[in-house]
Amino acid sequence: MKNTVTLDIAGASYRMQVDADEAHLRKLADIVNERVRALGPKALQRATPAQLLVMVALGLADDWQSAETRSRSLEESTRRALTNAIARIDARLAEDMVQPLDA
Repeated sequence: MKNTVTLDIAGASYRMQVDADEAHLRKLADIVNERVRALGPKALQRATPAQLLVMVALGLADDWQSAETRSRSLEESTRRALTNAIARIDARLAEDMVQPLDA
């Protein structure tokens, strides 16, 4: 069931029909508005809501891309660490199989 939600973003009101949770949308709108405020008073005075939103969208896209890069790097380093750990375990198990149990 679609709900009608009105969100105030960058000085403009946006009324929309959504399936999403209203509280979640309001939190997202708060994030966008905080980003708009962070652009500074000159930007708020001179730019249109659309221009402000473009700047915020670019900033969010840059943040997302950086997070993706960090995530891929972390995944790769985790994969290398696990591969090395498995190789050490396999080597130790192979040593244990060669040595007699009472040694």
